[in-house]
Amino acid sequence: MGEQADRLARGDWYLDDAELQRRRRDCWIELDCFNTAPAEDDATRARVLSGLLRFVGEGASVVPRFQCSYGSNISIGRHAFVNGNSFFMDDAPITVADHARIGPGVQLMTALHPVDEHQRRREGWERAAPITIGANVWLGAAVTVCPGVTIGRNSVVGAGSVVLNDIPDHAVAVGSPAKVIRATPPDDGCR
Repeated sequence: MGEQADRLARGDWYLDDAELQRRRRDCWIELDCFNTAPAEDDATRARVLSGLLRFVGEGASVVPRFQCSYGSNISIGRHAFVNGNSFFMDDAPITVADHARIGPGVQLMTALHPVDEHQRRREGWERAAPITIGANVWLGAAVTVCPGVTIGRNSVVGAGSVVLNDIPDHAVAVGSPAKVIRATPPDDGCR
């Protein structure tokens, strides 16, 4: 790995370079194959995802059109579901745990840019922070999850919400920014 890729992997400030651009292009070529496979061609989509993502659990389902930055930083748990038009900006690790449900148009965005350092922002500096989506979470349509956020297990985030801060286990959160409005019942393990 080159210097900027090393900095990115460590969570340090980094600049985009030719290596990172090549890695994203390689990912997008694979995603073109995934997203244009005929509707009945589950085998091609499964092959692409298993080669592209860090981990894909048994029974996981990802619906086209799916987009991501690199793929190699994404783990999708068993029986998780990712609906169409989702974008995972996986500059840092993104973990979607078992049985999570990701609604259509959800964006998981790990990239951060300088806020107060205008010159560094002009120069293109950025860094990334991981996102974790807990087991049995449901993210409604068009939810945006920001860098460094963890959403606790058995939680629900309402459609269109923007999640800037962690959401605890067993919570319902809505709004922009998302706020917890109530708890969900404890999970008794029954299905």
